[in-house]
Amino acid sequence: MVIGNASPAKCLSVVQLLKSQGCLSGLGSNPNTKNCQRFIPRPHKAKICMWKYLDVHSMDLINKAATTDELKSLLSRLLDLQDFESNPRSTILLDLYFYTIQFCREQGFNREQTSAFFSIVKDVHEACVETPLPNVEECYSYFSELVFCHSIRRPPFSIDLFNQNQLVRLTDYMINTYFRHYKLYKYVFTPQVRLDISFTYIGMPEPEFKFEEVAAEESEAALSPLQEDVDETAIAEESPTAVLREYIANQLTQELTMLRLSVDQRLKATEDQFNAKLLQLEKGPGKGGAKGKKK
Repeated sequence: MVIGNASPAKCLSVVQLLKSQGCLSGLGSNPNTKNCQRFIPRPHKAKICMWKYLDVHSMDLINKAATTDELKSLLSRLLDLQDFESNPRSTILLDLYFYTIQFCREQGFNREQTSAFFSIVKDVHEACVETPLPNVEECYSYFSELVFCHSIRRPPFSIDLFNQNQLVRLTDYMINTYFRHYKLYKYVFTPQVRLDISFTYIGMPEPEFKFEEVAAEESEAALSPLQEDVDETAIAEESPTAVLREYIANQLTQELTMLRLSVDQRLKATEDQFNAKLLQLEKGPGKGGAKGKKK
């Protein structure tokens, strides 16, 4: 796993993607700018997150839950995931949080450690799914900072809640579970971003579509098949892309013709060489036999 901060070049690579969202025209006055800023991966600052999502009372209830069903039911109420039976996203989140609590129980974490690690997992997941663009490096860097923030005694910025062995175990757990399935979480919890591309050819006017004329033509009576064919031919001839298509078709035809001629010439040359070698082999034994008879 690579740890590092996002480079400026990586942010610039998003420019073309954001053009279709209207984010790059008039950044100061464009109302869509704030909505589009969420697409760009951003760094997060690690803070102490003990008791952030699970307070002391919640941890007492979790410790009293003896069975899997009791623990899942309790987590669904505490984290507002009551629709996990009908909502696939809630089901995935509930499984993520449930196995996080199970890991804390297996490692013998106390209430403070369990609450802190649970908050770390939840914060990392929210940072992961805040943008549909790849941000695994930013998420892992954020996770590392959160872990060290709870492993080094440096108040008020960090506390020594986990020792070195626990730090290694919870890091291995996150790498082998969450970050191993990072793309799956990304696919489920982030929206799709589609980029519409349009091409403009130099020296050719852009086609103008008049929707009023199209609507008027559709409202008229149906034309005869012959008239429709004539109109389509006229439109194709007047269209600026018709010239380009004809030029491309002619070029492809010429290239294919030259390629066929080249292949035919090579095949003919190979065939001539093969026939010459066969002729030499056929003449060789004949001459030897004739000399033997004369002697």
